[in-house]
Amino acid sequence: MSTALLTGMTRLESRNMGLIILGHALTHWYPATFYMLLPLIGSEMGLSYSQIGFIMTCQYAAGAISNVPGGMLVDVWGKKGQLMALSLFWVGFPYLLMGFTTAYWMLLLCVMLVGIGNNLWHPTAIPLLGRMFPSRKGFVLSLHGMGGNVGDALAPLAVGVLLTTLTWREIVVLNVLPGAAMAFLILYFLGALTLAPKNKPLSEPVASKGAVEPRSTPPLNEAKDGQSMTSYVAGLKSLMRTPGLFMLTLSSSFRSMTQGTLLTFLPLYLAKEMNYDIFWVGVILAMLQLAGFIAAPIAGHLSDTMGRKTILVSCFGVSGVVLLLMTFAGGTPLFVFLIAVLGFFLYAARPIMQAWMLEATPKNMGGTAIGLMFGMQSGAQAIAPVLGGIVADQYGLLAAFYLLAATIILANIMVIWIPAQGEKTV
Repeated sequence: MSTALLTGMTRLESRNMGLIILGHALTHWYPATFYMLLPLIGSEMGLSYSQIGFIMTCQYAAGAISNVPGGMLVDVWGKKGQLMALSLFWVGFPYLLMGFTTAYWMLLLCVMLVGIGNNLWHPTAIPLLGRMFPSRKGFVLSLHGMGGNVGDALAPLAVGVLLTTLTWREIVVLNVLPGAAMAFLILYFLGALTLAPKNKPLSEPVASKGAVEPRSTPPLNEAKDGQSMTSYVAGLKSLMRTPGLFMLTLSSSFRSMTQGTLLTFLPLYLAKEMNYDIFWVGVILAMLQLAGFIAAPIAGHLSDTMGRKTILVSCFGVSGVVLLLMTFAGGTPLFVFLIAVLGFFLYAARPIMQAWMLEATPKNMGGTAIGLMFGMQSGAQAIAPVLGGIVADQYGLLAAFYLLAATIILANIMVIWIPAQGEKTV
């Protein structure tokens, strides 16, 4: 399937997309590393579940605050390659500082810096890929999402192995190197990357519905791809009038609450309640991401052909059922199996929502639209871990999974309520 869908892509386009996907993998590598280290950090500092949850709340809150201004910067400045390189460096550097931190407040400051840098990536990369491949948004953004799944999957495995010989502080110091190297590569190859002016025609016409077009990518050049503030304000007004915009961003927020809380407390549950050592915790988290890796291109392609709403409702519905089953299967092998099933459906939804958002908004407002979506997601994620921590402190870790089931059910309700004109059929 993927070979047929990518026919007609030039070597330059393949290289550019590959670099963006690899960069996205690293933006997920760092948080996934931190999730694995949280139980060790919490034990060393004597933190409660609520305090551990508050660490992630601070990171997500910083991301929520920075996302919308980041999206505005992308649309106005337009130098997407430079912004992606900056994002990668900004994500990795605070982890270097974290390795020398002994105070809880300093740890919170470091994760807030991570939240700012990490959330500059998506408003830059996602609209860029959407405009490069306008008729294959769902599939191409699923490949971008697969990059994130690779980072999420490999990081726990790598950390599990490294912890057999290194301390968590040594790992976070060494961990700055891949981000710095990737930032340099993106700056070197994509530093001047922009898209041709928006009124410039495509190099070849797009094929009819259902066919794979030989070429649908706007030409790349080194011209300024930004816009004036007058044009931006006019576009912002148009964006705010987009049908279904609020419901779509709200739905993505509830989905992110599910994911953020899951990644915070699943390692804790596996380590403390099911007594897995840190290596096997990493293997199980990698299994979660591998399932999402497999699901992403399938769901992305189906959403391009069958419609975004149909696939989203299915993914969210199954995710809710699986989370409820996990609360009954706690402490058994079935619980581990259900983790993989959950990863398949929960992560499949991510690129579909991004593609839907890009289709529903003006092309020159893609950065702001994605920034708004991720800003609301980060705001929701800032609330969820501390709520999960409170529930876990009062009723036990397994009780936090009831909260996860509730948030994904609410995400599904929001999708169902989105007006029909808010979805672009394909």
